[in-house]
This record gives sequence, C-alpha cells and structure tokens, in this order.
Amino acid sequence: MPGPDPHDDTSCDYEQFEKEQLAQDRDATSVDTADVDDATAQRLVNDLVDAAVVTPIPEDRVLVHEPSGTAFDSTTQFAVFHGGWTAGRDADGEGE
Repeated sequence: MPGPDPHDDTSCDYEQFEKEQLAQDRDATSVDTADVDDATAQRLVNDLVDAAVVTPIPEDRVLVHEPSGTAFDSTTQFAVFHGGWTAGRDADGEGE
C-alpha cells in the first residue's frame, strides 16, 4: 500500500498560517515610535504636565513620569516611554 501523497500534506501550511497570525498580532499591539518628532513630543509633554502625569524639574533638567517614577532628560524619550507604558498598561487591562 503506498504512503500518503506528499502533495496532500498540509502540515506546514497551518504552521505558516500560525506564524503569519502571530506576526500580525504582534504588529497590531506594538507601538510605532518612528513618528515621534520633537514637536509632537513637546505637545504630549505639555498635555501631560497639565494632566499631572509628568513633573518637570527645571533645576535638574529632567521630566519625571509620575505613574512609574522614571526620569528623562529628553522630551522625545519621555514621549516614547509614555506611549509604550500606556500601551503595556492597556494590554494588561489596567487602563480600564
């Protein structure tokens, strides 16, 4: 009796499909930080200062992210961090 037809073997198809689905899920949940320029970061920081999420410490030239206690000396670094922190918190369900 001959073995299974190798052209009917779909075992690799489901593995490839699963890899593609995982990659799409990862892309959907990742935060794109490439578009955070200085002006965008400054607007975000100003909004977050008004919302008491960030505390500027002028004498040390740092911004403190109040929810995490992390300090930054760059508005862009702060904006990228806050975006990732927010996405992580939302993914964990804590943002509700």
